[in-house]
Amino acid sequence: MTQRARVAGVGLVPFSTPSKARTYDLMGEDAIRRALADAGVSYGSVQQAYVGYVYGDSTSGQNVLYRVGMTGIPVVNVNNNCSTGSSALWLARQAVECGAADCVLAVGFEQMQRGALGAKWDDRPTPFDRFSSVVEGVQGFDDDVPMAAQYFGGAGAVYAQRHDTKPETFARISVKARKHAANNPGAVFRDPVTVDDVLRSPHIFGPLTRLQCCPPTCGAAAAVICSPEFARAHGLNAGVEIAAQAMTTDRPSTFDEQDLTKVVGYDMTVQAARAVYETAGIGPEDVPVVELHDCFTTNELLSYEALGLTPEGTAEKFVLDGQNTYGGQVVTNPSGGLLSKGHPLGATGLAQCAELTWQLRGAAGDRQVDGAKVALQHNLGLGGACVVSLYRRVD
Repeated sequence: MTQRARVAGVGLVPFSTPSKARTYDLMGEDAIRRALADAGVSYGSVQQAYVGYVYGDSTSGQNVLYRVGMTGIPVVNVNNNCSTGSSALWLARQAVECGAADCVLAVGFEQMQRGALGAKWDDRPTPFDRFSSVVEGVQGFDDDVPMAAQYFGGAGAVYAQRHDTKPETFARISVKARKHAANNPGAVFRDPVTVDDVLRSPHIFGPLTRLQCCPPTCGAAAAVICSPEFARAHGLNAGVEIAAQAMTTDRPSTFDEQDLTKVVGYDMTVQAARAVYETAGIGPEDVPVVELHDCFTTNELLSYEALGLTPEGTAEKFVLDGQNTYGGQVVTNPSGGLLSKGHPLGATGLAQCAELTWQLRGAAGDRQVDGAKVALQHNLGLGGACVVSLYRRVD
């Protein structure tokens, strides 16, 4: 293995609702060109590309990249549900660190449709059969409620019953997300909301109301990943390294323990986070800024504990004490997160990478976390895969 991979450049297309979005190929091209310009390299320097998306025809990645150039490089299309963008990044980082390539492009995009996520194939087994079997056995299943809301809402209800967590605590996470998003020009929802606004919005499932669920969103993001040697040879200002990264998938506990918090990836997150901390030689107490997978407020609260940011059973106190925002222990989702910035599935992981790269460069503007030298990223996909990444500023 060579030295740790560097993030040489990032590019992000401001996210939008489906009714206002461009097509995926235009968004993807835009994100790539922004990342290349940020890195200061031409497309001709890129040796491999990993392209993530969930909803789209096969080889859509090539269709996007061909708009930038046709150099004959390997293009690998990636689909790992909501962790797709980080999975593309994981592959790009591996390619650089193992010496297979010196400069690699990771791209993610999504052109989503209105409404809740749904299966596209009804003539074959769904990968969620195992998950839904557990969910249905624990709490039943409502055909009129989106599947993901039942999974994550149910997990939140289990946690709330276990630790006597108040509905207002979950709602405060949405309030915080909007407050952070107000400083992000690329976020979809920037208007402030109150706890009452959140709680009075239409009920969805368990503790979840509409304002506690991320919206279907369109967008694209990209990152240029290179070796330190490549950066030096080309005079690049690649001052952010991927200090540690881990991807985990489900283990028997996801299904065998009949625990909905584990069905939605709690154990995957714990395992990935521990591996990353061990590799990086730091602990969660050393992390000042995190972009975590807040697809629902319930999952953000669960993730505080799974990532080790606060001990098990203390997430409510963590929220009420303001430890999850500026002036507290760790700023979670300064971008506004999935709840307010938006969640175009294939792009989310690379948008998180972009935000944390800007934070470590000191280039995040009004949402800058002062003195950030390390940053943590958490991207979760049911089905399942979890990618946790630790970035470090280097001189």
